[in-house]
Amino acid sequence: MSSNSSPEIKVLVGCLGMSSLRCTHRWNICRSPMGEAVLKDIAQKRGLDIVVDSCGTAGYHVGEEPDERTVAVCKKHNVPIDSFARQVLTSDFVRFTHILAADENNFRHLNSIKPSNSTAEVRLWGSYLDNKPIPDPYYGGVSGFEKIYQQCVQLSNAFLDEVTSKDASSKS
Repeated sequence: MSSNSSPEIKVLVGCLGMSSLRCTHRWNICRSPMGEAVLKDIAQKRGLDIVVDSCGTAGYHVGEEPDERTVAVCKKHNVPIDSFARQVLTSDFVRFTHILAADENNFRHLNSIKPSNSTAEVRLWGSYLDNKPIPDPYYGGVSGFEKIYQQCVQLSNAFLDEVTSKDASSKS
């Protein structure tokens, strides 16, 4: 890909809904910013030029940095993390080529708000590997954040393997 062209793969990592209403105070500060950081890092190490962002459904923490445990685990693994929480936009369904949901609740929510003109492929991120959701580590200790880091590494590799092999085969 030439340096003058925009990346063909544009990914939005969504941690969009929690399993209950009482959990609404941690949107987009744990799983999705870690997923964004890990996917960006792995893509860069592979020499891939992709766009990666993350979002949440509600605007509770818009503009805030990720949970300190998310940041600590990323730093421990030398993964740069610099995202700020934002709310999903209708335009994201056209702006991004792939929208990856952390779990089934998020997947269902994304599909329920997906506009009719959506061009993004909306999938459960785990569907690229083992169909397992990314568990919410918020109420646990740092070990839960370490587990989701490892899961994000595996999912990032599986996602990139699939989308880059599709891209390569479509160009041949």
